[in-house]
Amino acid sequence: MNTTTIQVDKSLLKNLKKLKDHPRETYNELIEKMAKVFVKNKNQYDEFLHKIQQEKMKELWDNKEDEAWENA
Repeated sequence: MNTTTIQVDKSLLKNLKKLKDHPRETYNELIEKMAKVFVKNKNQYDEFLHKIQQEKMKELWDNKEDEAWENA
């Protein structure tokens, strides 16, 4: 396995230690788990925004005023 060293503030390290499910969990495992949650939530948020935007665009574009201009 290729590994690297990253520098983090001591306050962040303290918070990471609190987030471990068990004392032997590695920081690598913890960060992988956090990244998966982040990606999942980001995708859900993007899907939510897309759904809302679709409804708003339909409201803006599917209206009688636009249809009247098309036939002018």
